[in-house]
Amino acid sequence: MSAQPTPLANQLLVALPSLADPNFERTVSLLCQHDAGGAMGVVVNRRSDYTLGEIFSQMGIACDDAALCATPVLAGGPVHPERGFVIHDGARGWESSLSVAEDLRVTTSRDVLEAMARGEGPARVVVALGCAGWSAGQLEAELGENSWLTVPSDGEILFALPLESRWQAAAGRIGVDMAHMPGYAGHA
Repeated sequence: MSAQPTPLANQLLVALPSLADPNFERTVSLLCQHDAGGAMGVVVNRRSDYTLGEIFSQMGIACDDAALCATPVLAGGPVHPERGFVIHDGARGWESSLSVAEDLRVTTSRDVLEAMARGEGPARVVVALGCAGWSAGQLEAELGENSWLTVPSDGEILFALPLESRWQAAAGRIGVDMAHMPGYAGHA
């Protein structure tokens, strides 16, 4: 994977209430890569059906940390749902890491999971299955159609806030209250 940051990388894409695509309704995605060829991101606020312990077990990785094993794995998007994406802090890169920002990376190689299971991994992580992808010009068109807000990435949103709070909190970082947006009606 490339180590070069890209134009909209390290932005959060926040789905506006009017976005009706069930893959992205009320999602927050970390945009990891963006260039003339398209964009790639990972949804950071939607739980999958798996825990990290189940992923470790499927991969044959031993882990004795019950809390780590109970960590939910996120549904990162509809593209490559069988592939793991580990968003993490720190300057260390792994076998297959993409630098999103100075201290933020996304890694797709097994070595980061093995290090996490040994207690030697990054301090803050989000593990997701799948990612989101946009072809050349597609994201720009969706931004022009007001399907998304772009918000500077925020470690608290990525790593600390409960999943169900991330959508409102991300929009709030730029002063937007989703309850006042078109299309919000009928949601709790």
